[in-house]
Amino acid sequence: MGRPKGLLVSTDGVPLVERTGALFDALGVPWVLVGVRPEYASLGRLALADAAEGVGPLGGLLALLRHAGDRAAVAVACDMPFLSQRLLARLRDAPAGPPVVAARRDGRWEPLFARFEARTVLPVAQRRCERGELSLQGLLDELDATPLPTTPEEERELDDWDEPADILARTHEGPR
Repeated sequence: MGRPKGLLVSTDGVPLVERTGALFDALGVPWVLVGVRPEYASLGRLALADAAEGVGPLGGLLALLRHAGDRAAVAVACDMPFLSQRLLARLRDAPAGPPVVAARRDGRWEPLFARFEARTVLPVAQRRCERGELSLQGLLDELDATPLPTTPEEERELDDWDEPADILARTHEGPR
Protein backbone atom coordinates (compact mmCIF):
# COMPACT_ATOMS: atom_id res chain seq x y z
CA MET A 1 0.00 0.00 0.00
CA GLY A 2 3.08 2.23 0.10
CA ARG A 3 2.62 3.20 3.76
CA PRO A 4 1.29 1.63 6.95
CA LYS A 5 -2.37 0.72 6.46
CA GLY A 6 -3.27 2.38 9.74
CA LEU A 7 -2.42 5.75 8.21
CA LEU A 8 -4.89 5.33 5.37
CA VAL A 9 -7.68 7.85 5.79
CA SER A 10 -11.13 6.47 6.55
CA THR A 11 -14.29 7.64 4.85
CA ASP A 12 -14.82 10.08 7.73
CA GLY A 13 -11.44 11.72 7.10
CA VAL A 14 -9.52 10.22 10.04
CA PRO A 15 -6.52 7.87 9.75
CA LEU A 16 -7.67 4.31 10.41
CA VAL A 17 -5.39 3.82 13.42
CA GLU A 18 -6.82 6.94 15.06
CA ARG A 19 -10.38 5.86 14.24
CA THR A 20 -9.80 2.43 15.80
CA GLY A 21 -8.10 3.98 18.83
CA ALA A 22 -11.07 6.30 19.32
CA LEU A 23 -13.38 3.26 19.46
CA PHE A 24 -11.27 1.80 22.28
CA ASP A 25 -11.13 5.18 24.03
CA ALA A 26 -14.93 5.55 23.86
CA LEU A 27 -15.25 2.16 25.58
CA GLY A 28 -12.66 3.05 28.23
CA VAL A 29 -10.34 0.27 27.03
CA PRO A 30 -6.61 1.06 27.08
CA TRP A 31 -4.89 0.28 23.81
CA VAL A 32 -1.41 -0.11 22.41
CA LEU A 33 0.04 -0.41 18.96
CA VAL A 34 1.57 -3.71 17.94
CA GLY A 35 4.54 -3.17 15.69
CA VAL A 36 7.01 -0.33 15.98
CA ARG A 37 6.79 2.06 13.05
CA PRO A 38 8.27 5.56 13.03
CA GLU A 39 5.18 6.75 11.14
CA TYR A 40 3.09 6.13 14.28
CA ALA A 41 5.38 7.98 16.70
CA SER A 42 3.26 11.13 16.60
CA LEU A 43 0.33 9.22 18.13
CA GLY A 44 2.13 9.13 21.47
CA ARG A 45 1.05 5.53 22.12
CA LEU A 46 3.05 2.65 23.47
CA ALA A 47 4.18 0.54 20.52
CA LEU A 48 5.14 -3.09 21.14
CA ALA A 49 7.86 -4.65 19.04
CA ASP A 50 7.08 -8.12 17.76
CA ALA A 51 8.15 -10.71 20.31
CA ALA A 52 9.72 -12.81 17.58
CA GLU A 53 11.02 -11.66 14.20
CA GLY A 54 10.15 -13.33 10.94
CA VAL A 55 7.09 -15.19 12.23
CA GLY A 56 4.41 -12.90 10.81
CA PRO A 57 1.39 -11.86 12.84
CA LEU A 58 2.16 -14.45 15.53
CA GLY A 59 5.13 -12.33 16.63
CA GLY A 60 2.85 -9.37 17.21
CA LEU A 61 0.27 -11.47 19.02
CA LEU A 62 2.97 -12.85 21.32
CA ALA A 63 4.02 -9.29 22.20
CA LEU A 64 0.42 -8.30 22.93
CA LEU A 65 -0.18 -11.37 25.12
CA ARG A 66 3.02 -10.74 27.09
CA HIS A 67 2.00 -7.12 27.59
CA ALA A 68 -1.47 -8.18 28.80
CA GLY A 69 -0.07 -10.42 31.53
CA ASP A 70 -3.01 -11.86 33.46
CA ARG A 71 -5.59 -9.73 31.66
CA ALA A 72 -7.56 -10.39 28.52
CA ALA A 73 -6.20 -8.85 25.34
CA VAL A 74 -8.40 -7.68 22.50
CA ALA A 75 -6.62 -7.79 19.16
CA VAL A 76 -8.08 -5.63 16.42
CA ALA A 77 -6.50 -4.92 13.06
CA CYS A 78 -6.25 -1.20 12.37
CA ASP A 79 -7.36 -1.54 8.73
CA MET A 80 -11.10 -2.05 9.37
CA PRO A 81 -12.69 1.27 8.36
CA PHE A 82 -16.27 0.17 9.08
CA LEU A 83 -15.84 -1.30 12.59
CA SER A 84 -18.40 0.05 15.06
CA GLN A 85 -18.11 0.76 18.75
CA ARG A 86 -21.09 -1.53 19.29
CA LEU A 87 -19.39 -4.57 17.70
CA LEU A 88 -16.14 -3.88 19.53
CA ALA A 89 -18.09 -3.70 22.80
CA ARG A 90 -19.72 -7.06 22.00
CA LEU A 91 -16.29 -8.63 21.61
CA ARG A 92 -15.01 -7.04 24.82
CA ASP A 93 -18.12 -8.14 26.73
CA ALA A 94 -18.42 -11.70 25.37
CA PRO A 95 -18.79 -14.20 28.21
CA ALA A 96 -15.56 -15.03 30.01
CA GLY A 97 -14.27 -18.57 30.05
CA PRO A 98 -13.09 -19.55 26.58
CA PRO A 99 -9.41 -18.88 25.94
CA VAL A 100 -10.31 -17.11 22.67
CA VAL A 101 -13.47 -15.49 21.37
CA ALA A 102 -13.24 -14.43 17.73
CA ALA A 103 -15.43 -13.54 14.82
CA ARG A 104 -15.67 -16.20 12.15
CA ARG A 105 -16.53 -15.54 8.50
CA ASP A 106 -16.73 -17.89 5.57
CA GLY A 107 -15.39 -20.77 7.68
CA ARG A 108 -12.28 -18.83 8.78
CA TRP A 109 -11.40 -17.15 12.03
CA GLU A 110 -10.84 -13.40 12.25
CA PRO A 111 -7.79 -13.62 14.57
CA LEU A 112 -7.34 -9.86 14.43
CA PHE A 113 -10.83 -9.32 15.77
CA ALA A 114 -10.54 -11.53 18.81
CA ARG A 115 -10.30 -11.51 22.59
CA PHE A 116 -7.54 -13.65 24.09
CA GLU A 117 -7.15 -14.78 27.70
CA ALA A 118 -3.45 -14.01 27.76
CA ARG A 119 -2.44 -16.32 30.61
CA THR A 120 -3.96 -19.33 28.82
CA VAL A 121 -3.10 -18.45 25.23
CA LEU A 122 0.50 -17.25 25.65
CA PRO A 123 2.12 -20.62 26.44
CA VAL A 124 0.29 -22.32 23.57
CA ALA A 125 1.20 -19.54 21.13
CA GLN A 126 4.82 -19.62 22.30
CA ARG A 127 5.07 -23.40 21.80
CA ARG A 128 3.56 -23.11 18.33
CA CYS A 129 6.05 -20.38 17.44
CA GLU A 130 8.98 -22.49 18.66
CA ARG A 131 7.76 -25.39 16.49
CA GLY A 132 7.39 -23.11 13.46
CA GLU A 133 3.60 -23.43 13.49
CA LEU A 134 2.88 -19.80 12.66
CA SER A 135 -0.74 -19.90 11.53
CA LEU A 136 -3.16 -17.87 13.64
CA GLN A 137 -5.95 -20.01 12.20
CA GLY A 138 -4.19 -23.08 13.58
CA LEU A 139 -3.69 -21.39 16.95
CA LEU A 140 -7.40 -20.59 17.27
CA ASP A 141 -8.33 -24.09 16.17
CA GLU A 142 -5.95 -25.65 18.70
CA LEU A 143 -7.40 -23.48 21.48
CA ASP A 144 -10.95 -24.44 20.47
CA ALA A 145 -11.85 -20.76 20.04
CA THR A 146 -15.44 -19.72 20.59
CA PRO A 147 -17.11 -17.91 17.69
CA LEU A 148 -18.52 -14.46 18.39
CA PRO A 149 -22.00 -14.59 16.87
CA THR A 150 -22.32 -11.91 14.19
CA THR A 151 -25.04 -10.77 11.85
CA PRO A 152 -24.31 -10.30 8.14
CA GLU A 153 -24.18 -6.54 8.75
CA GLU A 154 -21.63 -7.00 11.55
CA GLU A 155 -19.53 -9.27 9.34
CA ARG A 156 -19.32 -6.46 6.79
CA GLU A 157 -17.93 -4.21 9.54
CA LEU A 158 -14.90 -6.51 9.56
CA ASP A 159 -14.05 -5.81 5.92
CA ASP A 160 -10.54 -4.44 5.70
CA TRP A 161 -8.41 -2.46 3.30
CA ASP A 162 -5.71 -4.79 2.05
CA GLU A 163 -5.01 -3.21 -1.31
CA PRO A 164 -5.76 0.05 -3.14
CA ALA A 165 -8.71 -1.49 -5.02
CA ASP A 166 -10.40 -2.17 -1.65
CA ILE A 167 -10.30 1.50 -0.81
CA LEU A 168 -11.76 2.61 -4.11
CA ALA A 169 -14.52 -0.01 -4.13
CA ARG A 170 -15.54 0.28 -0.51
CA THR A 171 -15.26 4.06 -0.22
CA HIS A 172 -18.02 4.45 -2.76
CA GLU A 173 -20.29 1.63 -1.65
CA GLY A 174 -19.61 1.27 2.09
CA PRO A 175 -19.00 -2.12 3.68
CA ARG A 176 -19.99 -5.05 1.51
